Amino acid sequence: MQPLKLDQAFTLMESGPVVLVTTHDGKAHNIMTISWTMVLDFTPRFAIATGAWNHSFAALRKTRECVIAIPAVDMLDQVVGIGTCSGTETDKFTEFRLTPVPGKLVQAPLIQECLANIECRVVDIVRKHNIVVLEAVAAYVDDMRKEKRMIHAVGDGTFIVDGRRMDRQKMMASKLPESCQPH
Repeated sequence: MQPLKLDQAFTLMESGPVVLVTTHDGKAHNIMTISWTMVLDFTPRFAIATGAWNHSFAALRKTRECVIAIPAVDMLDQVVGIGTCSGTETDKFTEFRLTPVPGKLVQAPLIQECLANIECRVVDIVRKHNIVVLEAVAAYVDDMRKEKRMIHAVGDGTFIVDGRRMDRQKMMASKLPESCQPH
């Protein structure tokens, strides 16, 4: 994985992909599948919706850090499997044959097999809405990964996969941050 500029980290999530969120509670790593994500602005701030029903939520509250790992479509069965079992009973890294990679700035691991990983710190938890606000502190993308299409949950057990990318950067140049200006 190669470092990615933090002011470009929002481009990894703008389209709202299904993500894997890793945590470390001081004893063990865990992974949860999240399809409710939001880019807050062009800074590296994101939000995820989760709560006490997820085993990882306690680690998020305790450590105030995590990694957002963005899988590609070739990982769909692993993503669904992770989301349908509990970390209280399952070592998800072992069960789903995923490789934890130590983070540089957080204790939660990156996932080697994913397209991209974003190390984050919790800056707020909006309990009324189960929203966890995260600030990215490091971001990585695997440019050598062959499969780059992301997964989008419909919410009914079906998924949509990214298709063709369409370039309108020149048209939108006045609205894009400096880091994303067309070259």
